[in-house]
Amino acid sequence: MRTTAMLCCCALLFSCTKALKKEDHQLVEVKKTDQAPTLDGKANEPIWEQVPWLALDQNWVGSPYNHEDFGGRYKLVWDSDAIYLLVEIIDDVLYDKTKDPLKLFWDDDCLEIFLDPDNSGGLHQYSYNAFAYHVALDGSVVDQGPEKKPQLYPGHVRSKTVTEGNLTTWELAIKLFGDTYVDGKENIPVQLVEGDKIGFALAYCDNDGSMERENFIGSVFVPGEDKDQGWIDANIFGTLLLKE
Repeated sequence: MRTTAMLCCCALLFSCTKALKKEDHQLVEVKKTDQAPTLDGKANEPIWEQVPWLALDQNWVGSPYNHEDFGGRYKLVWDSDAIYLLVEIIDDVLYDKTKDPLKLFWDDDCLEIFLDPDNSGGLHQYSYNAFAYHVALDGSVVDQGPEKKPQLYPGHVRSKTVTEGNLTTWELAIKLFGDTYVDGKENIPVQLVEGDKIGFALAYCDNDGSMERENFIGSVFVPGEDKDQGWIDANIFGTLLLKE
């Protein structure tokens, strides 16, 4: 009798675990590059011409905006060492209110890159189950770790931005680290291979001069009224599928 009950409990636990597994919504196939793009914000490598633009158009926070105030799109490629990201942002005002990169960084104009290297989903607010990198206009990279305070991650994301008129082009290289990441230790980045699935979302914090950001525009649809969930819950991320 006890054995039967234990088997039933195990079966229930297994079914619940599978039910809670992250769904592969907004699945995007990402092409491999034979040569890493040069991070110069010019996007003149042939590989960028071979992959499609993806939309950055989901208003997670703020009132409706017009195209003159904001427009965004992005491209992705990969090699064994990193994910490479090309982003074009139309923004009539670039605003960096707080010079200290560890204070109120979400209220400045910045990119936010959400990554879940094993696509496991789940909560990650103060853990390395997933990452939410804020990349500032000056290239500073900030997230919150287990210490529950913001810190810099300079070796995780490298970037270059070029602004011409109201168009800013970002070119970035992102190394991936697993959930075994430990602050202050030597951590080896994940080596990427064809067939890997990676949880991913992209967003832009837009502020034209207010005390707080005016809009937060993401790449994936988030159901419900509170759409600012990416920094807490990796289940809302889309899924990248790495292809040759």
